[in-house]
Amino acid sequence: MLTAEQKLKERIKELTCLYEVTSLIVNCDYDDMETALLGIVQCLERAWQFDEETYVVLSTPDYFIKTEEKGDAYVFLESAITVFNKPKGEIKIGYPSPKYQLKDFLEEEQQLLDNVCLKVGNLLERKEIKEKEEHIRRQVEQSDRLRILGEITAGIAHELNTPLANILGFTELLKEHISDDPQALKDLDKIITNTIFSREVVKKLMFFACEMPETREVINVVEVIEDAINMLRTTLRQNEVSCEFEHSEDNIQLRIDKIQLTQVVFNLIVNAIYFAPPKSTISVSLTTEKDNVILKIADQGPGIPEESIPHIFDPFFTTKPVGEGSGLGLSVVHGIVQSHHGSIEVTANIPTGTIFTLQFPKK
Repeated sequence: MLTAEQKLKERIKELTCLYEVTSLIVNCDYDDMETALLGIVQCLERAWQFDEETYVVLSTPDYFIKTEEKGDAYVFLESAITVFNKPKGEIKIGYPSPKYQLKDFLEEEQQLLDNVCLKVGNLLERKEIKEKEEHIRRQVEQSDRLRILGEITAGIAHELNTPLANILGFTELLKEHISDDPQALKDLDKIITNTIFSREVVKKLMFFACEMPETREVINVVEVIEDAINMLRTTLRQNEVSCEFEHSEDNIQLRIDKIQLTQVVFNLIVNAIYFAPPKSTISVSLTTEKDNVILKIADQGPGIPEESIPHIFDPFFTTKPVGEGSGLGLSVVHGIVQSHHGSIEVTANIPTGTIFTLQFPKK
């Protein structure tokens, strides 16, 4: 039994611990949570009756903090940390065993531990709320930037269409008049090639910037993908790359815009061809799973750098050399997939390469 003086001393230690824990939480920097939690653990270590032999462990999915161990085996007093009413970790206070037993802990110490766990849970809740608010703020800012960018690019695209058409037309006329100069014909062909490339960029700009009309109908997706791959056979052959298409059924139906689906498949396979090494294979698979249709396109290229993955669907972002990519292909793909209430994600192909996984809802 504790004397009145000992009880008072322990009560002061508990109140001091609560005050220090509260101060740490109030002044916590959410970007440096580990420091605050370490401070809380140290406060708990000092608050227990046999503080010189107290061992404290705080564990959550994101953090694991403990004090210096005082032995090999312990008897623990435990309390759960809950975040939004779900268990997300615990704090354990231990004394070395068999020197101490569970009965050596005070009833007030269990109450103190429960209170601290409640405060830690509230802190983790506020951190999660702050992170969600920050994520929403970034999304709003990104949406606003894209809206402004859309207005600018729409104007640019319309302005470029006419001069590009004139360049293409007059170059074709020049070819008819300069039929006896091989070098001049080669130079004119280069002008035509680059003009056509620029016109394709303008088309992507217009698609990105404007709400393009859609015609959604129930179609057999297998046939659309087969047609898209067949149209790319020449490009595949020129790059010495093969493309294999596997599908779980011969008739997989979706209500979708046929032209936009073709554009998605085209962009992803053309992108895969660009990065695929000679003699490699691009794998296309189409399956159904519960309420979704899943399309996967995998290449055996070098893969996407980890730091680039968060940005690959951003407009004008490209990992290709200057002049070889507009940075709009994947953003257009992303826009089409989202407009059909689908999802797209990027993962690494093992041992090398990239896999694009698209999911479209059946309904």
